[in-house]
Amino acid sequence: MSTPETSAAASGPPFRLWAALREAVRGSHRDYTVGPIGRAILLLAVPMVLETAMESVFAVVDVFFVSRLGAEAIATVGLTESMLTLIYTVAMGLSIGVTATVARRIGEKDPEGAAEAAVQAIGLGVMVAVGLGLVGGILAPRLLGLMGAEDAVVRHGVGYTRIMLAGNGTVLLLFLINAIFRGAGDAATAMRVLWLANGINIVIDPMFIFGIGPFPELGVQGAAVATNIGRGTAVLFQMYLLAHPAGRIRIGRRHLRVIPGVMLRLVRLSGTGMFQMFIGMASWIGLIRILAGFGSEVLAGYTIGIRVIIFALLPSWGMSNAAATMVGQALGAAKPERAERAVWMAGFYNMLFLGSIGVLFFAFAGNIVGIFTGEVEAARWGVACLRIVSTGFLFYAYGMVLTQSFNGAGDAWTPTLINLICFWVLELPLAFWLAHQVGLGPNGVFIALTIAFSSLAVVSAVVFRRGRWKTRMV
Repeated sequence: MSTPETSAAASGPPFRLWAALREAVRGSHRDYTVGPIGRAILLLAVPMVLETAMESVFAVVDVFFVSRLGAEAIATVGLTESMLTLIYTVAMGLSIGVTATVARRIGEKDPEGAAEAAVQAIGLGVMVAVGLGLVGGILAPRLLGLMGAEDAVVRHGVGYTRIMLAGNGTVLLLFLINAIFRGAGDAATAMRVLWLANGINIVIDPMFIFGIGPFPELGVQGAAVATNIGRGTAVLFQMYLLAHPAGRIRIGRRHLRVIPGVMLRLVRLSGTGMFQMFIGMASWIGLIRILAGFGSEVLAGYTIGIRVIIFALLPSWGMSNAAATMVGQALGAAKPERAERAVWMAGFYNMLFLGSIGVLFFAFAGNIVGIFTGEVEAARWGVACLRIVSTGFLFYAYGMVLTQSFNGAGDAWTPTLINLICFWVLELPLAFWLAHQVGLGPNGVFIALTIAFSSLAVVSAVVFRRGRWKTRMV
């Protein structure tokens, strides 16, 4: 795995690392198709990690303040977040196509093509958001009922749900335009946009919920209003940056037109990306359904364990997104060997990080789970989940990077098919068989999850080495 670039990075004086970290957070107009690969990955990954972490703060902030309003308000937020999962799936699917297309144009030194792709992506996102917003806003009470909400929850929480679903455009466009920035290699801007959105939300959330100062007391609806204001303001800031002459992507009036060919390519890539996201989402639901048969204590333990694991994986998503950008731009610059080296290097860095986290999780699982629950039975299953799943972290590290690298190359079908096989054909039947037929109970589900994600990494590596992704046209 060692290369002259990695050796140089490892042997360099400490101040160079700090200088690179400062540049990563501050942002710079650097050409990522040339120069040391390790430094490029660091400059892209650091802000992407922070961006990913910021997105998770929204839900935490809302629940923190809403929890003061009682169980009905919490239930409203939880049920609405479940419905918003569909919006997140659409947004992430669209982002796959957008990042791949913009990165390829930037690598080709075609800023006009990148700007055209950005405009078509935003137009596509607006159309999708309007459709989903109309359906969600009108049918909010019925959708809450279908999710199993009690009458009291529907009465008191429908305003929150209606605002969140009708205002889904702020979520979708926030994801989508940040994908444009990431594809252009401007990860620091995407990070700062999330900082702005979160900062506004944190400040005005309690004001709208509890009626502090001149703000009206809106209860749980106030959380929806604050969240949409925060995200909406960030979207307006994104639009300003896209129109700014100093940006990497510069959109002018000449770009404000429909280009059917570009939009159709985005639809094709993004449609496959959405299906890819749906496969993963559905597999998680399937696992929960299997575990639900073993009682609420098992389900609680699994929920705690998986939440801790997902939080630990956030930096790895940043590293994976950095690899995707590197791949797209390198292929655009006709440097497939550089793209391949970047992927293996990012995978190696990710392995070092996740491997260390895995050791800590295995050794201190009891202490970690104990922070979240004092119930003995729930804690026992939480510890089991954390220890079993963390044994596969070395595999997950490469699997996450490889999956996103296929997407960055515009080859969304390959990871989609691999996900389909590993999660639906392997994971779910294996989880049921190990849990019920072999008699391993919940541990069988945890083992199946570990095997599936490890298998995904191995299969992805084999397919990646074949190199067909290098010839994908975007």
